[in-house]
Amino acid sequence: MTNRYWRLDARPQGNDFAKALSLVEAELGEPQNGEIVIDNRMLSMDAGTRMWMTDRTDGYQPPLELGVPMSGLVIGPVIASRADGFAAGDWVRAFGTWSDYSIVDATLSGAMMLDTSVSDMRDHFGPLGMNGWTALWGLEKTGATKAGDKVLVSAAAGATGLLACQIAQLLGGEAYGIAGGETKCAILERDYGVTKAFDYRAGDMTEKLAAIDGGIDVYFDNIGGEILEAVLANMALYGRVAVCGLIAEYANGRRGCPANFDQVLMKRLRIEGFFSPDFMQHGDELTARLRQWVDAGELSLPYDVTLGLANTLTAYEKLFTGGNIGKVIVELSK
Repeated sequence: MTNRYWRLDARPQGNDFAKALSLVEAELGEPQNGEIVIDNRMLSMDAGTRMWMTDRTDGYQPPLELGVPMSGLVIGPVIASRADGFAAGDWVRAFGTWSDYSIVDATLSGAMMLDTSVSDMRDHFGPLGMNGWTALWGLEKTGATKAGDKVLVSAAAGATGLLACQIAQLLGGEAYGIAGGETKCAILERDYGVTKAFDYRAGDMTEKLAAIDGGIDVYFDNIGGEILEAVLANMALYGRVAVCGLIAEYANGRRGCPANFDQVLMKRLRIEGFFSPDFMQHGDELTARLRQWVDAGELSLPYDVTLGLANTLTAYEKLFTGGNIGKVIVELSK
């Protein structure tokens, strides 16, 4: 059986992914002991995978080697299994490859059996998947959000950001958002209960965020960079910053400390980063809680769907150009 996959040939410069990845074909091969073969039906586009394409060795996992298939979360049915607990026909989510089929070690890939009774299987990427897990863990555990807190979320119109805005309210907080453009800000306020959304493209963010009376108690940071600096200037005493992502630094490779880092001391702030390995073992518990909100109609996510494996790079680029609202997914026709 022939398998098409996106191969990482070079380290991307900026958002020029077409020069760094190529779509190639190879024989699929057979699963070895402990492995399963997934018929990929959906690919999750996630900004964090951009760091895997770099040559940084100080991340939470080593960078991908050149010449290998590009990795990412996939959903689909198992078509062959040599792993205990998985059988042909089971629907799973796992860290696979941008390809027609993924052969993965069931344990190392975090393969998880999926409940097919959900009304929308895409939710296993969104509110019931890594985006939902990240939003809930980051707000409740890392950010220690409590009732009455004023919670600010950056990249608030993205998949994790939109869920974080809603979960902040479900935890009793008041949600504020940062997004790019008037349209996204209007959607956040109109459709997702955000008290005020701030357009980072329109003027001084430090001045804009001063409108949050009493300061920001919890900041859910997906961006880093200059926006973090503006936020630190407007944090409340004893505020918490949960650092989820650094989109501002993924492409340009620049690293820097906010010029006003002294605010961490002056305001007695706590800043803590967190990654998915921190909460993977709590997946079942997180999914159960999130499922209650989804089933009650209190937690939802729009999907930005691109059709066809050949169009994967077009979908992926949206994450870094602000071209999406909600979760970016590539659906494969089978």
